[in-house]
Amino acid sequence: MQYTTLGRSGLHISRVCLGTMNFGTDPQTPTPETEARRIVDAFLDAGHNLIDTADTYRGGTSEEVVGRAIARRRADVVLATKGAAPQGAGPNHRGLSRAHLTRALEASLRRLGTDYIDLYQCHVPDPDTPIDETMAALDDFVRSGKVRYIGCSNFTAAGIVSAQWAAQHIGGTPFVSLQANYSLIARAIEAEIVPTCQRHGLGILAYSPLGSGLLAGRYQRGTAPAAGSRLAQWAAMPSPMARAFVTGLLAERHFDIADEVAAVAAELGTTTPTVALAWLRDRSEITSVVLGPRSADQLGANLAGLAFELPESVSTRLNAASHCTISPPVNGQHHAA
Repeated sequence: MQYTTLGRSGLHISRVCLGTMNFGTDPQTPTPETEARRIVDAFLDAGHNLIDTADTYRGGTSEEVVGRAIARRRADVVLATKGAAPQGAGPNHRGLSRAHLTRALEASLRRLGTDYIDLYQCHVPDPDTPIDETMAALDDFVRSGKVRYIGCSNFTAAGIVSAQWAAQHIGGTPFVSLQANYSLIARAIEAEIVPTCQRHGLGILAYSPLGSGLLAGRYQRGTAPAAGSRLAQWAAMPSPMARAFVTGLLAERHFDIADEVAAVAAELGTTTPTVALAWLRDRSEITSVVLGPRSADQLGANLAGLAFELPESVSTRLNAASHCTISPPVNGQHHAA
């Protein structure tokens, strides 16, 4: 089992992170609680320790399911969650203000059934709140013992620098991690964000490693996403940005990359997800790869993919095929995990 420290910290995490966006209690949820518990147990039994959720996943029920699933093994888990998403209709029930984050943290602690969170993350930037206020509030959470480490998700390079400077200015706690969209079809973070994270002590947790399913062969060139699929749901949203994300994701260049991945998989006698995950695991700039399995069987297949060894010549070929691709933005940022 491989572990590494998260950014400029002493927190040891597995090179694989379990993402739990699919966990919930609604009958229509992709992963009901019984299967979610199987996934969590299999993940921990395999020696991995980082589990990530968010207060907005499945209306908060993802946190409830995760909390119950890890209750007996809490000390073995590096538990991560996120705050910022709307938790009510009022203007102070969203964002990164002290007012909202304080309520959001307390609500997450209740749903998770724990008295501390190992990694508390700002889910998205908040242009309406001074970053000094956000970092001061997060520092207070750490000093209170309710949070051990802090991180961010979907921040720009400039946003990361501003946050770290604000933390230094108040003598507070800096970010140790960034969650970012990263895969063979989404390499935009390499230009500015990766160097910024390395300079300012943030580890990178890569979400959507299979390009929202495109690199797993779930979508076909020239064919509308199947009814009930994640992309079909996004395309049906009233938000123009959500629809733009789908259009951008299904760009011809991304299908060209997916075709190259499929060709490599055929030559190596393996699957396209295996090739995509193995390529990502070999990226030295990535601290941990966030998997979002819907079943224990899918988790097993993904873990096997991350253990697959790609020949160096294949990695070079994939690098060339996917170089300088740009992931489509949502709300001015890469799509949130």
